[in-house]
Amino acid sequence: MTNPATDLDSIFEFKSSSIKLLSFVPATLDPAKLEAALFEKLGGREHFLAGEQLIIDFTSLPELPSALEIGTLVRLLQQFSLLPVAVHGGNSDQKLAASAAGLVVLQDDSLSAPLPAANKATPPPPALVITRPVRTGQQVYAKGGDLIVLALVSAGAEVIADGNIHVYAPLRGRALAGAKGDNQARIFTTCMEAELVSIAGIYRSLQEDLPDSIRTKPAQIYLDQEKIVIEALSETN
Repeated sequence: MTNPATDLDSIFEFKSSSIKLLSFVPATLDPAKLEAALFEKLGGREHFLAGEQLIIDFTSLPELPSALEIGTLVRLLQQFSLLPVAVHGGNSDQKLAASAAGLVVLQDDSLSAPLPAANKATPPPPALVITRPVRTGQQVYAKGGDLIVLALVSAGAEVIADGNIHVYAPLRGRALAGAKGDNQARIFTTCMEAELVSIAGIYRSLQEDLPDSIRTKPAQIYLDQEKIVIEALSETN
């Protein structure tokens, strides 16, 4: 005879998860300013973060948000194809408002508490390797890992990665590494001619000519205390 307890034990199990959500940390809740900034960084509804689930983190706001502001922010993010699912920070009234908006309210320790050890470590995703030129108007996104491009990145093209970006050819377009907030990500190229570079959401436009020590030379781009640094690889140790 089948043991009922054994059958019940096989119905489900709890497992630790390595899923990480992207945090959206607004410094203002002014809808006009947020909309302009989102459009500047993301464009319309089709962008490299489209469909991403977000934690709205209120800890950087000068004032706690009202229930109305929470609802307005959620709708604004949804207009940009972003999916707010949880909030962090705020007082009891704001948490109630967030719950009413269908968001999960995270406790203060839920963002830092380590997950239970899993039976097996989840390996990082393999790097995305592109062997053909990235033409003007094209966008390539390496979700969750590094991007390796073995051909020209044309002016007006865009290469994006959650990890590092390696371009073993002229980089003439836009390169955005650490797209989900990894401030340790770097950009490497054998021929530095980029229009714009970004690490972890911090941008630097290169409309003006680069110095001769960097322009058309092998170079790396990284973040140093929230400042974009571009240096020739020959100058590094």
